[in-house]
Amino acid sequence: MMPRSAFLQHISHTLTEIETAGLYKRERQISSPQSAHVTVDGRSLLNLCANNYLGLANDPALLAAAHRALDEQGYGMASVRFICGTQDLHRQLEARIAAFLGMEDSILFAACFDANGGLFEPLLGPEDAVISDGLNHASIIDGIRLCKARRYRYANSDMADLEAQLQTARADGARHILIATDGVFSMDGYLAKLPQITALAERYGALTMVDDCHATGFMGPQGRGTPAHAGVKVDILTGTLGKALGGALGGYIAGPLPVVDLLRQRARPYLFSNALPPAIVAAGLAALDLVEAADDLRAQLFDNASYWRAGLADAGFTLLPGEHPIIPVMTHEAPLAQALARDLFDRGVYVSGFFFPVVPKGQARIRTQMNARLTRSDLDFALDQFRAAGKAVGVI
Repeated sequence: MMPRSAFLQHISHTLTEIETAGLYKRERQISSPQSAHVTVDGRSLLNLCANNYLGLANDPALLAAAHRALDEQGYGMASVRFICGTQDLHRQLEARIAAFLGMEDSILFAACFDANGGLFEPLLGPEDAVISDGLNHASIIDGIRLCKARRYRYANSDMADLEAQLQTARADGARHILIATDGVFSMDGYLAKLPQITALAERYGALTMVDDCHATGFMGPQGRGTPAHAGVKVDILTGTLGKALGGALGGYIAGPLPVVDLLRQRARPYLFSNALPPAIVAAGLAALDLVEAADDLRAQLFDNASYWRAGLADAGFTLLPGEHPIIPVMTHEAPLAQALARDLFDRGVYVSGFFFPVVPKGQARIRTQMNARLTRSDLDFALDQFRAAGKAVGVI
């Protein structure tokens, strides 16, 4: 057999194994803007699985800002930032993000995956240590793998284990120690224990880094994120424009000026990727203006989350506890999660099954997510369909 044929046969066999195990992921094509209701295959569906927490993905103010930028500053930059890809808009947004988060400066990336992937290597060397929560996002895990620092891991939100790892890192002679955590663990909707984490960091002379992708814009006063929600300061924040802040793309790192300056010199995803398009940057600026004044949307979002959680619990579904607008409905087995999602799709509700490798084996679920633009009638309709589908496939 020729090498190419053998290789493709191996890949095909792997795909067959994935499908046989009930783990194959399929994508549905949306033919409408992202919203509380979307069109799929010519049908209007209630959308409960987007990261569009404040409903800004198709907001007229963001569209207008993007259109103006297209007209005035063009379509794309066709360059990386340090060559000839930096516009005044890029620096305006970086300054705006920093001010919004209470940081000295920020730096933009194509996505937060790139931001986390480029964060650790320039800042930490073999003499240093990074201590990572066991449920951290894949981008944090990959970023840590790329750096030469010693790696330590603590069980999810286990403060005794974190302290033990801090003690070990100190005993091992680490020069600098960085604790890395998600602000919100996105598969579960759990919040990191930032008061305890920052207290331990202070006690052991460590720094703190938080990925706040699932919090920026709607958690804490004026949507400033999980540190603001917890009433603490952290050293480095990473986040995205791709969820509550408009839902397009773009990530950032915010922190002390020397940290940001060094990342501009050495962060590989920044140095070797095109600058964000002007329309995206302008819409990000508009999104921050909206978010700061969006107390009404934040109140509606959490009211929707409370109502939705109570309705699902009353129907008999097994939920993970929490206060976040991510509300996972546990099915445990991947085929059951997919069957529930298919049945709900047929009933007019768009959700997705989550299963290995996105979550551990045996922890499959439907991750429902609330949106401030969902109405009470939307939620009542969805609850009726969840009850019917849950009974039809044997989840309840």
